[in-house]
Amino acid sequence: MKKTEIVERVEELVTPIINENDFELVDVEYVKEGANWYLRVFADKEGGITIDDCVFISRALEEKLDAEDFISEAYILEVSSPGLGRQLKKEKDFQRSLGDKVECKLFKAVDGQKEFEGILKAYTGETVTLELEAEKKEIVIDRSEIAVIRQAIDF
Repeated sequence: MKKTEIVERVEELVTPIINENDFELVDVEYVKEGANWYLRVFADKEGGITIDDCVFISRALEEKLDAEDFISEAYILEVSSPGLGRQLKKEKDFQRSLGDKVECKLFKAVDGQKEFEGILKAYTGETVTLELEAEKKEIVIDRSEIAVIRQAIDF
């Protein structure tokens, strides 16, 4: 089974758990880091997700995963919050972050620059528009050029 198929199947299994308990499924990823495979489920809820919520989701999902047993490799299941510097991946992530400061890292430099920080002004399926505060201008970036875009963290 391919990684994308595993992610899709896990999303199908975890979605009822998420929906029945007023959580939000932020992302699912299946990645190899070093010698280990990790199945990560990122969830959130209004007011923030707790450790107990993550344990609840993990146990409920674990039962379903054990019953179906479709992942051939040994893996570590992790359920957690998306964290402060939450990546924008889905339509709802971009919608939620409109008007917020974001960090955008590109695969290759545009005008000699690979990283931008600005206010997310607009987005489509193909582009992201950022208002660069320092330069007082807007730039439009093709989403295909973006390696990572996430909420900026100000300390």
